[in-house]
Amino acid sequence: MKAREAQELGQSIARLLQVDQSGQAFELLAPILAERTPFSMLRRIGGEIGQTSMECIDPFLSQIAAAKTEGGWPVISGALAVQLHKDLAGSLARCQSFIREADVWYAADTLGEWVVGQALVEIFKPTLDLLRLWREDGDVWVRRSVGTSIHYWAKRSRGADKLTQQARTLLSFLEPMFEEQEISAVKGIGWGFKTLGRYYPLLLSSWLAEQVVQRQRPYRALMLRKATTYLSETQKHQAVGNTNP
Repeated sequence: MKAREAQELGQSIARLLQVDQSGQAFELLAPILAERTPFSMLRRIGGEIGQTSMECIDPFLSQIAAAKTEGGWPVISGALAVQLHKDLAGSLARCQSFIREADVWYAADTLGEWVVGQALVEIFKPTLDLLRLWREDGDVWVRRSVGTSIHYWAKRSRGADKLTQQARTLLSFLEPMFEEQEISAVKGIGWGFKTLGRYYPLLLSSWLAEQVVQRQRPYRALMLRKATTYLSETQKHQAVGNTNP
């Protein structure tokens, strides 16, 4: 599938949803979800669907989620990402609901990166305020998605000096999650630390030193290994002292 085809398919589905023809709309989408369609094309389809109102598309997104296909989550993420500037709180709430419903790592990562991560990039502080309760959510995949969203933010930042304060804010935000014990969540949160360390290594090594050496906070070994992935040997020593990450 090419970009133009994905765009046209998304527009056709959106038109059907506007006249309450969700059954026909799903018939158009289902064969694409059954194929090995690139996620970038699926997100493009979702982006076109998301151009219409949430009232029109929400039942359709729920139908996609209920099918539990791997390709359905990029479509949903594309639609919700478009809605972020229209209704940030509503889009993130739907995203959280879909993460819980999916109950699988790849949906949490897809929605965490391409919806929550995109929200952090474009609408930083309001998004962070809405995410505070996600840190202690009872669902492991919701907690994991916090880390994957910060991975996405860090990847998009590419270490820009002008974003250093935001990176510092994200480390403070992640502080209570450094002690996460559920391994599925640790992997996503550690991924966030890892990418922050790639682009802001001095900032992360200093922050880790405070958590590990000064405060001696408890942590999973995997969390520290991921966090120190991109640090130099000198930075690792600063971060963990005599601890072996």
